[in-house]
Amino acid sequence: MNRRQFLSSLGGAAVAFAQTRTAAPVQRKGRLKQAVTRGVFSRNMPFEDMCREAARLGCKGFDLIGPADWPMLKKYGLVPTMYPIGPGGTIADALNRKENHDRIEKSLRAAINEAAANGVPNIITFSGNRRGMADAEGAENCVAFLNRAKAQAEDKAVTICIELLNSKVNHKDYMFDHMGWGVDVVSRVNSPRVKILYDIYHAQIMDGDIVRNIRDNFKWIGHFHTGGNPGRHDIDESQELNYRFVAQAIVDLGFTGYLAHEYTPEEGHDPLAVLDKALGICDV
Repeated sequence: MNRRQFLSSLGGAAVAFAQTRTAAPVQRKGRLKQAVTRGVFSRNMPFEDMCREAARLGCKGFDLIGPADWPMLKKYGLVPTMYPIGPGGTIADALNRKENHDRIEKSLRAAINEAAANGVPNIITFSGNRRGMADAEGAENCVAFLNRAKAQAEDKAVTICIELLNSKVNHKDYMFDHMGWGVDVVSRVNSPRVKILYDIYHAQIMDGDIVRNIRDNFKWIGHFHTGGNPGRHDIDESQELNYRFVAQAIVDLGFTGYLAHEYTPEEGHDPLAVLDKALGICDV
């Protein structure tokens, strides 16, 4: 059976993927280091194939991948750019409650050591949900915790990133749902290793004014996530954010960290074609 006959015997998705295995690597300008998450790929794609395609398309890293899969990332020259959810608490239950601090501190310190030993630059954490708590009290508690952890993060050159999420659509009651709250927290901690994970999709829902917020608060941002709004789908002209303009603003500020794509491709769209386009949009 020749190659043409082989491809014709495969299903549509498999055909598209089989063709990419022979495609040449895509050359990017690379002024903005781009990464991915699992969700940008087809759900049934094996993880090694995700890594191979991410590297071929010009990605530099892969967010939220656990230690067991780091060797696979490194096989394809990808950086594990963000330690996965867990050591820093969960979205709903994290730093804004004092009763969580001892438990999270133990797991976070272990993760910082592991990240440092394996070249993982960032660890994710969260505020937690309000559950009736005042925002000012939650901020105090988060500052207190982060002050306990910041010296180790500084010593190990690992950045703790607290994520901004929307409480309007996806994460009801989440405390860090406006940029001002997070800036207040991290500026009071005042560490080069305690920053904000600025998720552009979530920020657009809650605050809008994306580029002004990035410019005004750039020193407190350590990492970016993308996603189209509405729906957290493709980041192209089908939605309301101009990601080419956003990416240009980030590059112009001299950002040296990572921007990770965390959208879900629109139903019926080829995930690899969508990713190629997203990477091109942000490759300013």
